[in-house]
Amino acid sequence: MNSKQSSANAATLASETLRDPAASAIAKSLAASVLSQSSSSKETGKAMEVKASQVLQSEKYSETTKSLAGSVLSQSNKKR
Repeated sequence: MNSKQSSANAATLASETLRDPAASAIAKSLAASVLSQSSSSKETGKAMEVKASQVLQSEKYSETTKSLAGSVLSQSNKKR
């Protein structure tokens, strides 16, 4: 069980991203993950951890997408 939850700022950014028709598929995927963790004890799955890590290591993604990726990783299982 994960006791961390996404911050209100991260949840707002995620919501805005999901409503943005110009947002990339990866950004929307990360945003959905952030929102799913905003009011629950869910933790990031391994596949999403890998995806978020790849976003942070790449130079091709926007700061918004990287911010969402960081929020997703902050919810990850530290034992993994």
